[in-house]
Amino acid sequence: MVISKAFLSSHNVRDLGNGDQVVVLGHGFGSDQSMWRYIVPSLLSNNLKIVLFDIMGAGTTDPEHFSSKSYSSLQAHADDLLAVLRELDIVSCVYVGHSMSGMIGCLASIQRPEIFRKLILLATSPRYLNDRNYYGGFEQHDLDQLFANIKFDFKSWVSVFAPGAVGGDIDDKAVQEFFRTLLSMRPDIVLSTSKTIFQSDLRSILPEVTVPCHIIQSRKDLAVPVEVAEYLSRNLGGWTSMEILQTEGHIPQLSSPELVIPVLLRCIDA
Repeated sequence: MVISKAFLSSHNVRDLGNGDQVVVLGHGFGSDQSMWRYIVPSLLSNNLKIVLFDIMGAGTTDPEHFSSKSYSSLQAHADDLLAVLRELDIVSCVYVGHSMSGMIGCLASIQRPEIFRKLILLATSPRYLNDRNYYGGFEQHDLDQLFANIKFDFKSWVSVFAPGAVGGDIDDKAVQEFFRTLLSMRPDIVLSTSKTIFQSDLRSILPEVTVPCHIIQSRKDLAVPVEVAEYLSRNLGGWTSMEILQTEGHIPQLSSPELVIPVLLRCIDA
């Protein structure tokens, strides 16, 4: 597969720092690489090389490059991630995946386990729907209503979803940041991507993820209950560790960076 510099540009790929150890940061649904803004300075000060990129469909990417058919599964995003790593000649990295990017990293590691020294999975879920003997946090009618709200009145949906996801009031700085990135996305892309994420079931691939995994999870998360983090820890195929942050919200790197930074550094160095 031939990857061009234009491909890197389309994903707004940036590499920062000159450290020997590479840390790749993948953002979650409705956001972009700016969600790591409070984390990056501490990583750079610890002599790490940082790679940032935007998932196709984020508001910072060209919506004409997004196809709901092409990106109907997270595997397509995993292929993009591997293409970015190939173009940058990265042969070993620590990958930090938030939310949907956690599962993207898992899928990529199954294809190329030798590239990933470890995965750090922040607020990551393999399935959002409840099932027999599995608590994902949502019933199908919850998701149907979510999709309907996105389609009917996108801005009103964002004004409700952003505070709930972040775990704060609408005037909170972190909520405003997420509100901005989510609102910058084209509504049809948000609808398509939300269906891809929330209707996915990747539980079956977990045993195939054999690289070491560190799981980081907020104590209270609207999208990913602690039970999901525990499920990941039990079912991933390799060595795992888990740490529960004493905070609320699905984007703790934005709302509680002072709690995330020391845990992240500890996981990278472990």
